[in-house]
Amino acid sequence: MKKLFKCTICGYVHEGVEAPEVCPKCNLGKEKFVELSSEDAEKIYASDRTNSIHAEMIILADKIAKLAKEGIEINLDPKCVNGFEKAKNEAWVIKQRCKAELAGHIANGKW
Repeated sequence: MKKLFKCTICGYVHEGVEAPEVCPKCNLGKEKFVELSSEDAEKIYASDRTNSIHAEMIILADKIAKLAKEGIEINLDPKCVNGFEKAKNEAWVIKQRCKAELAGHIANGKW
């Protein structure tokens, strides 16, 4: 049965029957890993998809901000520029909200 093991040095989480011989992130040995409790493992599995969604939203918000910046630079007319400025500002808020949520997941062991 697969379990989750966490490197106590770098925080890398490994899924497997046992801890890896060497940590893929920090290259330290198997002895640096601890097996996560079933409760902690469930947090990680349950949050895996939502973490990916937040990451994708950050990427999309960045694309919106770049497009809005291009629209601002074209400077077609004041109403158009205003709409692009609002979109750029809203994209910033979305990015920061998602980043804060991911930081909260990490702080609570859900990464």
